[in-house]
Parts: sequence; C-alpha cells; structure tokens
Amino acid sequence: MVRIDDPVVTAQLLETRLGEDDGQVEISPGSKLTPSARDLLRARGIEVVLRPVAGPDPRPEDPPSSVAASPGGTERSRRFSGIFTANIVIYDDQGGISYGKMERYIAWLIEAGIHGLYPNGSTGEFVRLSSEERRDVVRLIAEVNQGRVPILAGASEANIRDVLQMAGYYADLGADAISLVPPYYYRISDTSLYEYFAEIARHSPLDILLYNIPQFTQELPLDTMERLLAFERIFGTKDSSRDLPRILNTMHRLRPQRPDYVVLNGCEEILLPSIVMGANGGTTATSGIVPEVIVELYDRAVAGDLERARELQYRLLPLINLMLQGVNFPEGFRTGVAVRGFDAGPPRTVLSAEERDYLLRLESEIGCVLGDMGYSVRGARGCPVTHLPPIVAARRPAAGG
Repeated sequence: MVRIDDPVVTAQLLETRLGEDDGQVEISPGSKLTPSARDLLRARGIEVVLRPVAGPDPRPEDPPSSVAASPGGTERSRRFSGIFTANIVIYDDQGGISYGKMERYIAWLIEAGIHGLYPNGSTGEFVRLSSEERRDVVRLIAEVNQGRVPILAGASEANIRDVLQMAGYYADLGADAISLVPPYYYRISDTSLYEYFAEIARHSPLDILLYNIPQFTQELPLDTMERLLAFERIFGTKDSSRDLPRILNTMHRLRPQRPDYVVLNGCEEILLPSIVMGANGGTTATSGIVPEVIVELYDRAVAGDLERARELQYRLLPLINLMLQGVNFPEGFRTGVAVRGFDAGPPRTVLSAEERDYLLRLESEIGCVLGDMGYSVRGARGCPVTHLPPIVAARRPAAGG
C-alpha cells in the first residue's frame, strides 16, 4: 500500500509514487483527488483507502447539515453545493492580467468563506481573454486554492476540439469540473445542440455543468437537457436565465430521473427562493464583492432561518441593481470589487467619457450601500441617511492593493 499525505493528489503525482504491483493507495482525510487521479486509479483497478480521522471531529468531506443543498446526498452533489464565486479578472495598467493582485483577491475570497471558485465565466470576461490567458487564470486560481474549495472552470471554447483540449488542461491543474454554454455566435438546431454536448460528454476528462444563459447565447431547452441525463459526466446546470419558473421546472423535471442532479442559480436576485425550492446554491458575481453576506444568506436558507435569509436577500437588491444596470457588463461588478479595496485595473472593453463618469458616480453609490451594510469603505461618500441597521460586523476594505 502506498501512503500519500499531499493535500492535492494528481495523476502526475500518482505516476511518481505508484509501482506496477501496488493495488491500494491510502490518502489522508484532507487530501483531494483530482478527476485525472480518479481516472488513473479506476483504469488501474487501484483501491483508495481513506485514513481514519483521529478524534470525534467530522471528516472534511462530510456534508454540511443541509437538506435543501444536498439532494440525493451524493459526494458530487455535496461538493457542488453552496456559493461559487464568479470572479472578475484584475488587469494591470497595460491591460494585461495582474497576477499578483489576482492572487490576493482569490485568497481573500477563499478566506471569506466562499464554497467554490468559478473562473472563466461571464463575469470573468472569458470571451475577452485569449486562450492562453484563460489557461493562466485557472492555473493561478488552482495554485492559490491548493485544493481548499472546488474549482468549476469555464471551458466554453469555439469548437469541440478546443473544449476538450481545455478540459484536459484544467484536469491536470486539479479543477473539479467544467462549465459549458451552448456554442455561441452560430445558432444551431436543438438536435445539433444535443450532439455537441453528447460528444463532449463522451470524451471529457472532467464532469460537466451545463450553463444556460440565453442573454448571451441560445437557450438550452429542457427537452435537450433531459436527453443529456443519459451521460453521467453531465451532472447539473447553472441557470442564469433570470427565470425562476425555468429553474423550478428544471428541478421538477430532471431530478425524478437523476435525484443528485445539481442546479445552481446564477442570478442573485432570486437566490433565496431558488434555494428554498431545492437549488444547490448559486454561482454569483456579487459574492465577489460581499462574500460574507452571500455565504450567510446561503447558510441561513439551508438552516431554515428564513427571516434572516429574507432580510439579507432584500438588503442585497440595491447593490445588485447598481452593479448590474446602467453600464457595460461586468464593469459594475469590477467597480464593486474596487470599492472593497482592490484596484481592478482598466476595462477590457472601450468605454465612452460619459460611461467613465458614470462609473465614478457608481463607485460612490456602491460605497454608500456597503456602508449601510456595515462595511468601512474608503473616501467621502456624501451618502443619504437611510437609518438601515448594519447586517455585517464592521469590516474594513480588503488589503488588495
């Protein structure tokens, strides 16, 4: 038996430790097997033995005390429950990725208690990054994360070949799954849409979360999603349609056939009602600005403290509306990150002089809302008196630089 104590166990690590005759590998309770490691062990018929935990503490992989967030109770549904932060990308003065500032930002999110990371999503401006930059973002996040929370990496490339290449690269980095939107730019038939996802599911080294966001690409029909249930690799969906009935119908229609089917809500405005009705959690941009509030909302919802969860949901609405409306997406959210103390850098898109002026006013307005929440924000704000009680303990801006 080979004993491994590394926090992240990759296929490459196993190749260096395992001999030809080894039939078991023992890992510590805190170790995380990457999908490529699981595939290697399965291919070689090697049994994984989990070392017992000393003392009465629960094992790290034990599920949280939540019923709504863990339908089916499988390891995968538990792992992909909670709040996954759809992070922005921070740029330097020349418009390139600022890796140092990104490292501090991602570390801050993890330390703030978010349950997972979601790089290369819409908030991460994946279509504005080069293929190399998209790889770099996930690599940086994996290095900062060190297996502490699951990584759900956006892998929506222009064609199946590139999707599979990117999935393989992310698997080697230790990502837990990939997220895929329907092919963008060219609209294809529903039959072709099924074949697209089916072909990727047959060959992907990572599990797949379907991403429905009809604002930016074609709708992912429920009929097609139901047909795709036959593929074990496809384990759930992120729905950013802003349509609560659509989310409810997804769960109502698909979970009787796959009880562990994961449903994550991408719209903060309906986060609470979707969790109450059985969604596993959310992939939200706002959790990149106020992670403490979003995580508490989730925790309160699954614990049944609906009064507090409702209060948090309503207090979030003014902040969400400010960041979402009135300016090119996701500049409002990048401005929110800046108010929390991180220099997000210049935009990757062209803004008019009027839009730049608007963002300056928006920064002040976001500061006022965060101040009402209980955050200490920089600079004079001239905020109107609201008499709203704080909902977080006094928190100073993050030392993001």
